[in-house]
Amino acid sequence: MKIDTNTMISITEANQNFSKVTRLVDEKGSALILKNNVPRYLVIDFSKADENSVASNEDVLAISKRLLDQNKEAYQELAK
Repeated sequence: MKIDTNTMISITEANQNFSKVTRLVDEKGSALILKNNVPRYLVIDFSKADENSVASNEDVLAISKRLLDQNKEAYQELAK
């Protein structure tokens, strides 16, 4: 995941000015909230939540093919 440094905001500032967080999400697509200067929370647009959580069919097929290739001998043995 690539993080835009322009979307980082401290937890103190987010707590005091949450509308700034929502503006960042509206403009940039996400906001990263830092706690003790460490990334802690990621705020994203709700409509984009499904896009990030569901793998595309192409991704699933590529991963399946790779796993089949890596474990070909084991699958052949199990098929006996």
